[in-house]
Amino acid sequence: MKRLIFIWLVLNAFGVALAQTPLEKDSIAIAQSPVDSLILKDTVKTELVALPSVMEFVPADVSPELVADRLGCIQRTIELTYNAKVQAFVDYFTVRDREYIRQVLRKKNLYFPLFERKLHEYQMPDELKYLSIVESGLNPKAVSVARATGLWQFMSGTGRYFSLRSDWFSDDRMDPEKATDAACRYLGQLYSLFNDWHLALAAYNSGPGTVRWAIRKSGNKKTFWEIYPFLPRETRSYVPQFIAIIYAMNYAEEHNIHEVAREVLVPHDTLTVNRFFQFETFASLTGVCVEDLQSLNPHLKKNALPEDGKVRTIRVPRVAKEAVDQRRKFILDSAAAGKKEWEAIAQANSNRTYGRDRDVYFVQYGDVLGTIARRFGVSVNDLKEWNNLNSNLIRAGQRLTVWVATPSSRPVQTVVERPTPVPTPPVSTDVKTYIVQPGDTLWDISKKLPGVTVEKLKALNNLKGNRLKPGQRLILG
Repeated sequence: MKRLIFIWLVLNAFGVALAQTPLEKDSIAIAQSPVDSLILKDTVKTELVALPSVMEFVPADVSPELVADRLGCIQRTIELTYNAKVQAFVDYFTVRDREYIRQVLRKKNLYFPLFERKLHEYQMPDELKYLSIVESGLNPKAVSVARATGLWQFMSGTGRYFSLRSDWFSDDRMDPEKATDAACRYLGQLYSLFNDWHLALAAYNSGPGTVRWAIRKSGNKKTFWEIYPFLPRETRSYVPQFIAIIYAMNYAEEHNIHEVAREVLVPHDTLTVNRFFQFETFASLTGVCVEDLQSLNPHLKKNALPEDGKVRTIRVPRVAKEAVDQRRKFILDSAAAGKKEWEAIAQANSNRTYGRDRDVYFVQYGDVLGTIARRFGVSVNDLKEWNNLNSNLIRAGQRLTVWVATPSSRPVQTVVERPTPVPTPPVSTDVKTYIVQPGDTLWDISKKLPGVTVEKLKALNNLKGNRLKPGQRLILG
């Protein structure tokens, strides 16, 4: 028996060594691995289903012609173009970073059924379910360097546009159900703007204004590959990476990439809560693990719910729901114990963000910290602490994080953040102001409004040139 174990270990070590053999660098720039480009926080804990192990080796007989033919076989609604750029990413995922594909194969059953249901509900292409792999590696708590969050990597401003709220207790961008619904609506809006899925995907990454600007620079070309040279580098890689991920997920076994384990959520049900609720106490009373509650509710950041008059629905293991059905009042009353002590600790450790909603403000010309603080009902010191400012110096266009006490204290401002800015809002003759989107020009804005000229816009807004900044508010009349 020991000899067999020794041989198995030697074979596995040999396989890993083969997989890690250095390869010649492609002439095409390879984007950073999706895993490397994210801050992966609190990876979801789930039950693991063990699967048979397979000796690791990289097949050497997969020709470019075969990859192109396979893409044609799995193409459905979205065109799966084959070219050297796509091939470079296919090589990356099937040779260089095979472990990444193995990880997402392990997680796909956690979220693909949800994605498929929502995409069917919105009558959208089923293959869009693979986009979350490009965005987050199927990690609902993934946070990028730019602070995009969740399975679908929403920035805070875009999230608010689609009713994804974020406060000290929770972040809806980490809620798989809510975030997937928002992603479907956003992708649908982008497709309606460009009537092309490749362009819609590019706009999801860099914003519709950026794609419109690239279209103009290309001489009004109509496809992603025609405007490719005029897009930001990250966006140029985005669509080829999406196509390569679809290929790798559908032909993983042909490249000897197999699931070694499969993550599944524990059987669960829902529970409605309208009071303070603490995970630790509830888990001990119902005989479940806190980790299971966390994996079922990745959007709850503090293992507790506040008592703020709102009714919330959370997911709990089925055995816990059965226990609640038998002793509901006792368990929920006990889970609400220690509220005052918990809130006191939370307030002391929250940097004055407890009970507040996170907002973003873009500094305008003439702004100072004092006026911004008064506008939001916060202190200058709070603003400096939340944004790591060492002085009162700020600049026009700078993004400031502001934690506001109530929605009514926010200024009326549409926030635009990268890499996924909100779609350009429709403009009508009733609108008195307009928030500049990435890629907007005075000429574009004037064409949206009958009777408004470039000269009138410049006069109303005291503009000496044609330069605009995303987030800038323009008076229309």
